[in-house]
Amino acid sequence: METSGELIRLKRGLYVVNGELSGKSVNERLCANHIYGPSYVSLQWALRWYGLIPEMVYRMTSVTLKHTRRFENSLGAFDYFQVNGDYFPIGIKMVEDAGVSYLIATPEKALCDMILKDAHIPSQSRIGLERYLEEDIRIDMDMLADFDIEIVESCAKFANKKNIFNNLLRIIKK
Repeated sequence: METSGELIRLKRGLYVVNGELSGKSVNERLCANHIYGPSYVSLQWALRWYGLIPEMVYRMTSVTLKHTRRFENSLGAFDYFQVNGDYFPIGIKMVEDAGVSYLIATPEKALCDMILKDAHIPSQSRIGLERYLEEDIRIDMDMLADFDIEIVESCAKFANKKNIFNNLLRIIKK
């Protein structure tokens, strides 16, 4: 069935029916949740989905409790970044799209995940973090005013980059 195109292989032992055959398009976000779970869609992909960054994102990026991994199949590339168990459940929501539900990070959590993943952020300087946000990931700084501070504070509590998260909170609150 895979050879004939009726099934799409997501990974060994996990398949989805081809959208042309089923009459329903395949939801890559739901696939991302199932390819390597527990996981939720986040990082660059979620930031783009919320309109926080202008660049197109060609890899489905997710966060997981398991080891960092990458999967590639005919739907595309799926990247997973590992976080600790206390940090993982903060700021996740279920979204329904065309009758399919999947887990995705809130905008606040997606940004916190990006900060947690990126090793090249200046930790001591609020100005350096602002430059990173504006120039490196090109985030829409005006949208930070709508962020839920409690989610960022909860992330800061369980993340290992305390100075960076404190600087992010200062940027959001100004």
